[in-house]
Amino acid sequence: MEPVLIAPDSFSFLGIPTIILSAIIPMVGVGLFTYIMAKRIQPLLNARKDARFDSIPERIMKVVLIYLAQLRQPRYMMAGVLHIIIFFGFLSLALRSTQLVVIGMFNDFIVPGFGGILGKIYNVIKDYMATAVFGACLVAAIRRGIFQPERYSVPKRFGKDHTAEAVFVLAIIMTLMCSESMFESAYVAAEIKSGAEHVAFMAPGTLAWFFMKMLVYKGASMETLQTLHVASYYVHDFVFFFFLCFLPMGKHFHVITSIFNVYFMRIKTGNIKPIQYGVADDKIEDLPYFGVKKLEDFTWKHILDFYSCADCGRCSDQCPARTVGRSLSPRFISIKGRDAIFKQYPLMGEGHKQEGLIIGSIYDEDEIWSCTTCGACEQECPIGIEYIDKIVDMRRAMVDEGMVPQTLQKPLQAISKRGNPWGKVEKKRAEWAEDKEFAANCPVKRFDNGDKAETLYFVDSITSYDDRMRNIAKSTALVLNHVGEDFGVLGKDEKDSGNEVRRFGEELMFQDLKNHNTEMIKETGCKRIVTSDPHALNALKNDYGTLNDTPIEHISQTILREIKSGKVRLRKIEDDTKVYTYHDPCYLGRHNGIYDEPRDVLDAIPGLKRVEMLKSRDRSFCCSGGGLMLFYEPHEEERMAVLRVKMAATAGANVIVTACPFCLVNMEDAIKVANLEGKMEALDFVELVEKHIIR
Repeated sequence: MEPVLIAPDSFSFLGIPTIILSAIIPMVGVGLFTYIMAKRIQPLLNARKDARFDSIPERIMKVVLIYLAQLRQPRYMMAGVLHIIIFFGFLSLALRSTQLVVIGMFNDFIVPGFGGILGKIYNVIKDYMATAVFGACLVAAIRRGIFQPERYSVPKRFGKDHTAEAVFVLAIIMTLMCSESMFESAYVAAEIKSGAEHVAFMAPGTLAWFFMKMLVYKGASMETLQTLHVASYYVHDFVFFFFLCFLPMGKHFHVITSIFNVYFMRIKTGNIKPIQYGVADDKIEDLPYFGVKKLEDFTWKHILDFYSCADCGRCSDQCPARTVGRSLSPRFISIKGRDAIFKQYPLMGEGHKQEGLIIGSIYDEDEIWSCTTCGACEQECPIGIEYIDKIVDMRRAMVDEGMVPQTLQKPLQAISKRGNPWGKVEKKRAEWAEDKEFAANCPVKRFDNGDKAETLYFVDSITSYDDRMRNIAKSTALVLNHVGEDFGVLGKDEKDSGNEVRRFGEELMFQDLKNHNTEMIKETGCKRIVTSDPHALNALKNDYGTLNDTPIEHISQTILREIKSGKVRLRKIEDDTKVYTYHDPCYLGRHNGIYDEPRDVLDAIPGLKRVEMLKSRDRSFCCSGGGLMLFYEPHEEERMAVLRVKMAATAGANVIVTACPFCLVNMEDAIKVANLEGKMEALDFVELVEKHIIR
């Protein structure tokens, strides 16, 4: 039976065969896209190298979970569901779009394997998916264009708003869905009008079904149906290739790059990239300069990050620095970087060469120093964009140029001279253990005095020197002593772990601290390391490298194990009017994945009532206390820790328990600032546990 309508490969318009157009559109589209991509790849080739070709099984799993399964999208439920519908719609319709390109030249073309029942099933699925994508785009366009959620807004200092581009792209996608549906609908309507014996099945309730019903109801003529059939094909063909070439022009580049960005995303958390990949730590002094001073100093992965930013605003929405009004907004680290790359590497003509440092021209000093390295932005990003390494690299460049905030200069000098940011003498590090009453109940071995022990308790600076935080050291030692742990401390031989020194860009100082502490630790002959400071845990575990064979754990992990073994038994809580909430320290939780152990221990205390704050676990809200941040004085509307204690109060708690000395400093101070003294108190995790141990 002859086709009821002329196919695009056989149609003529004004005597010109449209098959010519069917060939020209893909040829021009593919050629233009190849040219654009070649230009976009050039900055990656000129960037510094990055070590991202390891851990292939883990990387494939990241692609499966984060890219394909869209694991992080539902963290913002409405936007996430809309994105998932559009994403899977695109995947399922990719086959049809490919087929459409070919049938413009060969109408009988069928994708191999899709000529029988499988093809019929696929046609039903793709019609429903096209309808779902159209609906999701419509809702997203209304939401983005009319309701405009706050996280999409762009402050004037960061440039233009991207709402128009977002709505335009959604309109393009809806056009693709409608044109493909109309292409089929016009043909089926023609079959019905001609009285054909066999009419193609149209899935009820779909766009294609609706268009077909409308055309039949309106009594469209065969000429009209023929025009709609061919016109909708070429609308789809042109828009498809226009969209393909438009994607690399802005924020929708992520449609192309996100799968690669997820594959190459960081596998290990908590660590910081080296000064330069391929340059040994003992050779970095030979480098002409440190850090990122020009765009090409970023690694190719970090430029891929710039390309992949979808401008969804999730990173900035979760960023505590932005929440309290600091000048940092992680989203614009990517957007400004991408805009600068596009200017320096334009598609045509000479690029706008960067003058001077990127700090001061593209990024502001205060913007980069405002970051607490809490990791909330990286945890939230649905396509694996990284910020901490970029920020640390820019800080390295600022340190190299002497652009260090005045409030940070003194503690950094003190660490260089005395091994701690307060500049206190080394021999006072273990002074807390020499208290007569305490020492009588809990003798602490000293490796610096020649003692030997199987376990090293790495105390770190704040717990050694701050009068209030010394109680954490004492409680930790009492717990270790109670469970029969053979432990000791380095005493005056210990220096600051350097976790924040590295993250503030003082790489050479960090290397000195690391080398010293590593040597001292190895000399002890200890078989494992325990610490009560998440920042020390992170540095020893993720930054030192040379201690990989020595087990390192937080005191919460030790206690939970001993509770399970029966060595630690806990008495009932004394005051049943107290309601506890646990605050996840960033360097214990997000950076090292320790969420359950502290909670399990708290829940093992009989009668303890515990509630969760709205922001908890991997969405915990940073206290801003990380190491040298205690000395930094940024402009902010409200302190992070004050917001945090208010969150605790909102949750119904009157006791905040944390497991980090820096968090405790900030929480206790914030309680005073928030006028919650007498209504709220803060405790360290190990202090609370030690008080409830049955001896």
